[in-house]
Amino acid sequence: MQDALVERLSSPVPRYTSYPTAPHFDESIGPEVYSEWLGRLGPANRLSLYAHIPYCDRLCWFCACHTKQTLRYEPVEAYLKGLHAEIAAVGRRVCRDAPVTALHFGGGSPTMLRPDDMVALKSCLEQNFTFSPDAEISVEMDPNDLDDLRHDALAAIGMTRASLGIQDFDPKVQKAINRIQTFEQTRGVVEAARARGVRSVNCDILYGLPFQTMETLAETVRAVISLRPDRIALFGYAHVPWMKKHQTMIDEAALPGIVARFSQMAMAAEMLVAAGYEAIGIDHFALPADSLAAAARDGTLRRNFQGYTDDQADALIGLGASAIGQLPEGYFQNMPATGEYLRRVEEGGVAVVRGYALTDEDRARAFVIERVMCDFGFSFADLAARHPAFAAAIRAEARGFAASDKDGLCRIEGERFELTATGRPFARTVAAVFDAHLSSGRGRHSIAV
Repeated sequence: MQDALVERLSSPVPRYTSYPTAPHFDESIGPEVYSEWLGRLGPANRLSLYAHIPYCDRLCWFCACHTKQTLRYEPVEAYLKGLHAEIAAVGRRVCRDAPVTALHFGGGSPTMLRPDDMVALKSCLEQNFTFSPDAEISVEMDPNDLDDLRHDALAAIGMTRASLGIQDFDPKVQKAINRIQTFEQTRGVVEAARARGVRSVNCDILYGLPFQTMETLAETVRAVISLRPDRIALFGYAHVPWMKKHQTMIDEAALPGIVARFSQMAMAAEMLVAAGYEAIGIDHFALPADSLAAAARDGTLRRNFQGYTDDQADALIGLGASAIGQLPEGYFQNMPATGEYLRRVEEGGVAVVRGYALTDEDRARAFVIERVMCDFGFSFADLAARHPAFAAAIRAEARGFAASDKDGLCRIEGERFELTATGRPFARTVAAVFDAHLSSGRGRHSIAV
């Protein structure tokens, strides 16, 4: 019966790192609208910055990020020049009294930057934005890139959280996804980061990879637990070769089926909880003292384009090619192609090419979907207090879904809609019930488990 449920509820749906999701962005949001939105930010608005480095010195075949491989550093240097220009242009449009409370370097591989370029990029950001003294600085790290000089540079920029992609330590799986990375390398990076004062380490594990078995995944999970990272993200591999052509290098026949994927996920989650980690949403785990676990306990957990977060900023400003951000008025995305991104920055300072202006109904549904993804439910009273004009209609949808639910995914408890233990792994599927845009058919998504 469980297998049949998994098969039936695994239809592709969005990951809901935003609502509406990126396929609904359009060209009505461009540089002028974006500049106007930036200008409305004031001293009371806390800012979160995301700086995208769309280059890697190797291309992992599982990756669905906007990135490209380069063995030459010249394209990276040219890109950084444009990124500095965009940072300055955006900084001129934003109130300098608005504090930056978080900065995330993502990619690609930010750690492939030369040490002096890392320091110069952080310096450029500090020259154009006002950072809070306790701002969190997180960096996505590839252990294959790192050496002592780069570790020292990361310490110099004030990195507070190191985020390491691990995926799987099994050599056969690593070869199949073109990601060779030993446990010893990874342990060395964790130790080097902690020796330089980094207070939080995150590790990413993937399930559903080619040639992955319950046994090999269990070995990887045990190895990761031995590093005692503060946070662990347990993601399902998203096979989307229609979007990312390099994923065609992965042998589809070697991928585990939907039921096997679900079993892998359940086993890994069980191991992590048994090791003392608290389950956060659908795919994150954290030690009890970590701020992400605290946010999950007190109801302040949020979801943005990087996944689950305790970041309480009012605006997320994405910088760099393909970067996505969210301002109070809506979403925006920069030009993904690096060459065109650089041309646009050179001509006008900003490179926004599409986005979405939120309606009041969007905000109401975004609240509900975020709470389903973060808290596995929502309060009708909270919905009515925040979005009174749409509370009755959404409440009726929730009650209607609960009444028709034959699988025991959810229930109504007093004035609260909540997922059951059976329904929690399928939170994306339940969240889709409240997605008024999904029926438009825009975009293709990864499977829900």
